[in-house]
This record gives sequence, structure tokens and C-alpha cells, in this order.
Amino acid sequence: MDNYVTGAAVKALREKRGYTQKQLAERLAVSDKAVSKWETGRGLPDVTLLEPLAKALGVSVAELLSGDCTENRNRAGNLLRGKFYVCPVCGNVIFSAGEGSFSCCGVTLPPLEAEEPDEAHLFTVEPVEDELYVTVPHPMTKSHYLSFLALVSGDRLQQLKLYPEQTAAGRFKPVSGGVLYAFCNRHGLYAQKL
Repeated sequence: MDNYVTGAAVKALREKRGYTQKQLAERLAVSDKAVSKWETGRGLPDVTLLEPLAKALGVSVAELLSGDCTENRNRAGNLLRGKFYVCPVCGNVIFSAGEGSFSCCGVTLPPLEAEEPDEAHLFTVEPVEDELYVTVPHPMTKSHYLSFLALVSGDRLQQLKLYPEQTAAGRFKPVSGGVLYAFCNRHGLYAQKL
């Protein structure tokens, strides 16, 4: 992992919470001199203190390590404003109703920006019985494939995990005003409104 807690992050978070160095030190059962050393870059908190320090400062350990504190301003929870995050190492997919700070496999994950589909990523949607059958004319080899399809509406997320050497297709329950997503392991996230 490239990042560790920076003094500037500790100081900014401490001041945001309205704590003095002494008050933070008391919460962590360390000396105020230790907190001062962290903030001035003359020392680092022990790894065993990361979780209690993050809790005292009101952030996640990932936010503490990255120094980037994200406040969720999307209190309404409209899933159409949500964000996808995909780990480039293991392929884990995270969907968040609002922005957040997420990490996986030691990598801080940025929110993905969806692009308009090109010919290789264009969705075809057909009603089949009481579902929508979605296909994408995309290669599904071991080195180039779609890892998931998703249908997101204001109150629901439907996601289908895809694997190499299978068809890039799936069935979803119909929704009104939804957005289809596909994630290509080489080209990123694509989105198309229904």
C-alpha cells in the first residue's frame, strides 16, 4: 500500500471535529505529544491505532489512509445517482447510492464514469415473457470480456455477473426510466437509458 496516514489529514480531521490535540490523545490513550508528532510529520501512529483513530475522527480507515474524506450528500438515496466502483486487481464490484471512499486489494477505487456505448458495447433489449432480455455483441474471451450487466432505476439495482466464454446477455425485471450498464474489463463502464 502506497498511502499511510499523513499529518495534514490527522490535523484537518481533528480540527473538523473540534478536538484539541489533548482531547484526541485522551480518546486514544496516547500522549498529546504523540498526536503533535503525527501532525508535524515527526512520527506516525502505530498500525494498531488506525481503527480507533479513524473512529475518533469520524471517518473510515480507508478515508484516513487516503486523506480524502468523502461526505455523502446524497441522502435521498436515488439509485440513478449512484456510482459503480470496480477493483482492477480482483474485479470486485461495489455500487454506492452516493459517493464514498472505497478500497480493495490495497487500491483506492475511483467512481467510474460511464460512456455512451459504441458498436461493440451497444445494448439490444427485447421483451421476453415478463422480463427484458438484454444482449451486447461483445467478445467474451479470457482477456477481453464484460464482467457485469446492471439495470438501475430510482429504487432498484439489478446486477448480473458475467464470466469469460459465456454469452454477454441477461434477463432483468422491467422498470420505467432505468439505465443499463455494462463493464468491459478493457474499456470501462458503458451506460444506455431504456
